[in-house]
Amino acid sequence: MVPRAAVGLLLTALGTFAFVVQADSAVEGDGLAAFDPRLTANFVAHRTDVLSFFARAITFVGQVPVLTALTVVVAALIRLRTHRWRPAVVLAAGMAGAAILTYVLKVLIGRHRPDAHLVIGTIDTGFSFPSGHSLSGTVFFGLLAGLLWYTAVTRAVKIAGTALAVVLSIAMGLSRVYLGYHWATDVLAGWTVAVTWLCLLATVVHLLSSSRVDPGDSRGRGASTP
Repeated sequence: MVPRAAVGLLLTALGTFAFVVQADSAVEGDGLAAFDPRLTANFVAHRTDVLSFFARAITFVGQVPVLTALTVVVAALIRLRTHRWRPAVVLAAGMAGAAILTYVLKVLIGRHRPDAHLVIGTIDTGFSFPSGHSLSGTVFFGLLAGLLWYTAVTRAVKIAGTALAVVLSIAMGLSRVYLGYHWATDVLAGWTVAVTWLCLLATVVHLLSSSRVDPGDSRGRGASTP
C-alpha cells in the first residue's frame, strides 16, 4: 500500500471514530451535546435582519434540489471542458455517497431537532443528526476544491478556491444553527462525516489512478485530473 493511501485510510478511521463519539454524545445528551441548548440560545440572541438574510441564502444552496442541480451542471461542464469522464464521475459519486450517508445516519441516530418556535423558515420535521446541509455542502465544496488542484490554474487560485470552500462549508453549518434547524453537534457531525467521506473517496481515487490509466487521458492536454 502506498503511503498516501495509508494516510487516507488512517484519516478515514480517525474520522469514523470521532463521529461515533459525537453520535454517542448526541444520543446520551452529554459531552459536547450538553452545550447545545446554550449555543442555540446564543445564536438566537444575536439574530439580526442582515445575518438572517445571509443565513437563509447560504442554507438555500444546501437544499437537496439545489445541490443536485449544481452537481449535474458542474459535472456536465467538467466533462465538456476536460473531455474526460472520471472527474465528473468522482463529483457525482461523492455527492451520491453524501446523500446516502445523510439518510442512513439520520435514521440510525434518530435525534430530534430543536423546538420549532426557534426556526426561521419552513419547519422541518425530519431527524437532526447529522446535519445534511453541513455534510453535503462540505462534500460539494470540498470536491470542487480538490478537483481544482488538478487543473492548470495558478497555485494562488487553487489556494483561494480551497479557502473559499472552507469558508462556505463553515458558513453552511453555522447557518443551520442560526436558523434553528440543528443543534451545534449536528453540524459538527456533518462536517466530520463529510471530511471522512472525502478522505475515503480521495484514497479510492488515488488507488484506482495508480492501478490503471484513464482512457480519456491525453499527453498533450496540459492539465491532469483525477
